[in-house]
Amino acid sequence: KSNYLFTLGIVICLGWILAAVFAPVIAPYDPIAQDLTLRLNAPSAQHLFGTDNFGRDIFSRVLKGTGTTFFVAFATLLLGGTIGVLVGAFTGYFGGWIDEILMRINDVIVSFPGILLALVFIALLGPGKYNVILALGIVFIPSFARITRSEFLARKDMDYVKSARLMGVSHLRIIFVHILPNTVPSLLSMAAIGFNNAVLSEAGMSFLGIGVQPPDASLGRMLSESQTYLMTAPWGSVFPGLAVILLALGVSLLGDGLQKKGGN
Repeated sequence: KSNYLFTLGIVICLGWILAAVFAPVIAPYDPIAQDLTLRLNAPSAQHLFGTDNFGRDIFSRVLKGTGTTFFVAFATLLLGGTIGVLVGAFTGYFGGWIDEILMRINDVIVSFPGILLALVFIALLGPGKYNVILALGIVFIPSFARITRSEFLARKDMDYVKSARLMGVSHLRIIFVHILPNTVPSLLSMAAIGFNNAVLSEAGMSFLGIGVQPPDASLGRMLSESQTYLMTAPWGSVFPGLAVILLALGVSLLGDGLQKKGGN
């Protein structure tokens, strides 16, 4: 059963990745093109998911919004994960004052609820796609740092590391060549969880109007714009909502499978 769910997660994520990458080819219409004569049209052969209150094709916008969500989530993970792994690796390996300083900073960040801290950064930086990436990336640093640090603390005194030291191998080579590759299973499961959180956080911020800004399509923004027409044109909320749910489900199944495989 667990392998089945893991495979299902891979299929869902792969499907969304392909949809996001090939959105310019798949999308039948320009996602930002407006036509008020087609305003709030129900799903049809011409517009599979219907149109929104500006006459824009919802199917095309869902594809474009998925690509935007993937970009924000991936960039967030790249930023937060890279810094977090470096912090965790150096603190776990060297210890001492490096560990004390960096982990105290880490603890300060962790002491605030993640989404609240991200909102504070957005309030300071202003709304926008790249500011969301920066805010969420900073919020994700502590989780990657703690995971990496614990892995390094458990491995830095193992025999193969001691042998490398006796052979005169440099500290940097030990960190990045001998220890870090062995932490990959734990980091992959953490990355899947982080990606899922980034998807939901981006959708939430865009829904509030402080994330991705018009004219860029965003699943969260689409949900926000369509809530006024929920009773008269529910397709404007249903399809972007289903996209967020399926994307989060696929990443959750993938992350759960990676975690179990890493534990084994």
